[in-house]
Amino acid sequence: MLEPSNNNELPPIPGKRYFTIGEVSELCDVKPHVLRYWEQEFPQLKPVKRRGNRRYYQRQDVIMIRQIRSLLYEQGYTIGGARLQLTDTAGRGNGKIDMNVIRELRSELEDILKLLDS
Repeated sequence: MLEPSNNNELPPIPGKRYFTIGEVSELCDVKPHVLRYWEQEFPQLKPVKRRGNRRYYQRQDVIMIRQIRSLLYEQGYTIGGARLQLTDTAGRGNGKIDMNVIRELRSELEDILKLLDS
């Protein structure tokens, strides 16, 4: 099993539009077969499928996978509990914000600002 609080040490998400399952696996520190399983268990996770049924994940998919990973590996939820947590958060809009998402967004905005300054 992965170390707790490992989500904080994940690499930043590059500024690409689409990611292959191998890239997402490295970005989220989750094996590809686990990603395919999560697609069956979490209806929110729907990568685009093209050419020969190959999966292409978008940025929001990667962020969702990191949220699922955090719920399962760090917070100790079961698959069913994580599914409920994600649907409750999306359905109610109760203002729960994952600090990892905030850090990630801040890092990306700082990178954009550096690009604009140069």
